Amino acid sequence: VMDLTINEFYGQTEVNLVVGNCCEIMKVKRGSMGKPIPGHRVEVVDESGNIAPPGVVGEVAIQRPDPVMFLEYWRNPEATKEKFIGDWSLTGDLAKKDEDGYLWFVGRKDDLITSSGYRIGPAEIEDCLIKHPAVAMAAVIGSPDEVRGEVVKAFIILKEGTPATKELSAEIQEFVKTRLAAHEYPREIEFVKELPLTATGKIMRKDLRKLEVEKKTKKPVEPKK
Repeated sequence: VMDLTINEFYGQTEVNLVVGNCCEIMKVKRGSMGKPIPGHRVEVVDESGNIAPPGVVGEVAIQRPDPVMFLEYWRNPEATKEKFIGDWSLTGDLAKKDEDGYLWFVGRKDDLITSSGYRIGPAEIEDCLIKHPAVAMAAVIGSPDEVRGEVVKAFIILKEGTPATKELSAEIQEFVKTRLAAHEYPREIEFVKELPLTATGKIMRKDLRKLEVEKKTKKPVEPKK
């Protein structure tokens, strides 16, 4: 353990550095995105653009005008319009804000799992899964389910030499149950040899969802335009 404090920062191509940590001037809460950088108004909003109360999951949004915000998508007014609710630029990222103003990342809006009325972000479950001593890498998606709409499903790469068994699957499920909310544990687990990754090493959950839907519905899924 190097006993270091990591100063993280957050932004997008469309809206650059707008949230961050700086241990020299503020308390750093490990695991949080930090606070809005001075000069930028960053909030968590609902689908109507209303500011969400502390602890409630919503979409991270930045208010315009802002000196680091893009003006528009080149020759694409429709995409530019869809990027905003009023003066809020939508990031597509889900988070919650605590009572002290720190933002906590939940996941991409497209990755949100809706199961039995619960809105579940995959990132927290993945973080929990990789703490299990047998797990090398994990990806979590919503798998189609007739009763719940979706169920939490985990794709897991085991550490070398670890056999994939039903007993281990049940053990991993119990491991998550005791550390997260009861509705967040993976009801389905599939052990795999590899996961689809981007060039920068990020898990491509959309590819897993596409394959899962095709497997359960027996129908090919057309890519979104």
